[in-house]
Order: sequence, then structure tokens, then C-alpha cells
Amino acid sequence: MSELLYTKIRSIVEIDKEAFTYFSSLFVPKKVRRRQYLLQEGDVCKYQAFVEKGMLRSYTVDEKGSEHILQFGSEGWWMADLSSYLTQEPSFLNIDALEDTSVLLLSKPHWEQAMKHVPALEHYFRIILQNHLVATQKRLLQSLTETAEEKYNRFLQIYPACVQRLPQHQIASYLGVSRETLSRIRKQVADRS
Repeated sequence: MSELLYTKIRSIVEIDKEAFTYFSSLFVPKKVRRRQYLLQEGDVCKYQAFVEKGMLRSYTVDEKGSEHILQFGSEGWWMADLSSYLTQEPSFLNIDALEDTSVLLLSKPHWEQAMKHVPALEHYFRIILQNHLVATQKRLLQSLTETAEEKYNRFLQIYPACVQRLPQHQIASYLGVSRETLSRIRKQVADRS
């Protein structure tokens, strides 16, 4: 039984130990080595992954070979290509490990089974999906309207524990700025501190 998963669920909904034990029995634990794929573009996303230890990223690669990072997932985060997971159509995203990572995998049939048998989990996942939708919408609007420095400051708020764990080029990719721009912003922020 994952204490981290139990704590995360209990921070949103009440769930008793018996229901959580049932839920945790539906997961498949997996170790993902650094640079190993959890999902590749063109494959169907069969699992949601709960990160117990380590870090994942989801990204796409454009026709020029440039990576565009959509999300990082560290301890306590869920990661999946929700579009592919929910529709069972091929994914447009890649998900790989940035560090050696331990995840708990939840298949779509087991996810649906859990929500059917444990009403608290349906409530939990509804809130998680709502939060994801809101965060995605905010990120899209911010990418269109914020300056590079504002995007960086928001990144620091969302991923405070990840800043030291990520190479600068991946942070720049997430922000949609060049490495040089990110270096300049980091220097300006440090000079003001």
C-alpha cells in the first residue's frame, strides 16, 4: 500500500483503509529507468501513472526535431495522455523518465471499476480531472499573454521542487523560450533576490 497515494487521496476526499486497500490492489507497480519510455507517440495510453518516486515528463516532438514539454510529474503527481487514455486512440505524446522512477500504473478498466465500487474515488478523480482542465486552460492562456519572466515565475510556483532536478534546456522547452532567454531571466531573478 502506497502511503503517498493514500495521503494524496485523503487530502481531497475521505476514504477508509478497506476501500483504499481494494483500490491499491488494482495498480501494477513499475520501475522506469532514466530515459525509458512509459508511452511513445502512436501507442495507445493504457495506464495512468501515479509517481511514487522520481520524475516523468510528457512532451511532443515537432517536424524539426524540437521537443515541446507539456508537463512534468514528480512524487505525488498523476501522469497520462488523458486524450489517448480516455478514447483509447493513439497518443500524440511521449512520456519518459527523467530520473529512475517508481510508478503505480492504473489501467482504464481498473480505473472505471474502482470508481464504480468506491464512490469516494469517483469524487476524487472528478476533482483531479477538473483541476487538470483548469490548469491546462490557465497554462494555455498564460502562454499566449505572459512574458517569459512571468512564465518562469509561474513555473517556480508550480514545480518548486523540480527546479534543481531539471536541466535548463528542459525548463526552457516547457516555458517555450530559448536557453539563452531562460539564462537571462534566471540571472535577473537572482539579481533581484
